[in-house]
Amino acid sequence: MEKIASFTIDHLKLQPGVYVSRKDTVGAEVITTFDLRMTSPNEEPVMNTAEMHTIEHLAATFLRNHPQFGEKTIYFGPMGCRTGFYLLLAGDYSSEDIVPLMIQMYEFIRDYKDEVPGASAKDCGNYLDMNLPMANYLAKKYLEQVLYQINHSRLIYPQ
Repeated sequence: MEKIASFTIDHLKLQPGVYVSRKDTVGAEVITTFDLRMTSPNEEPVMNTAEMHTIEHLAATFLRNHPQFGEKTIYFGPMGCRTGFYLLLAGDYSSEDIVPLMIQMYEFIRDYKDEVPGASAKDCGNYLDMNLPMANYLAKKYLEQVLYQINHSRLIYPQ
């Protein structure tokens, strides 16, 4: 069996950043999958599920309500390895195209202090597994260590 594309990336060289993971064509539409890598694989501890779950709820709410990208948002969710998230957008985008959107989204998560949207038994199948303070902290860390000074090496997968 062939390796899938995400298993061909050298995770020993991969650092936190915003990467185009793949582009697929569905009908006439291009779907761009982004790898939002928040921790350094196999070097840093992975994120815990509670803060990842909180980030997922906040990011999905932010994206689906965004005036420009709301209707283009296909999916936002965690990576199984717990080192980041996948974002799927309808359209043919580069990593550079979404950096301003990611800054807005992670600032929203960093600054969010209210009840987490969808964090109720009626709305979520695991609503008690949330950690807003850690989600705020991780968003702040990603902004300060990656997004605010992002450069080419954090926008293109390492060779």
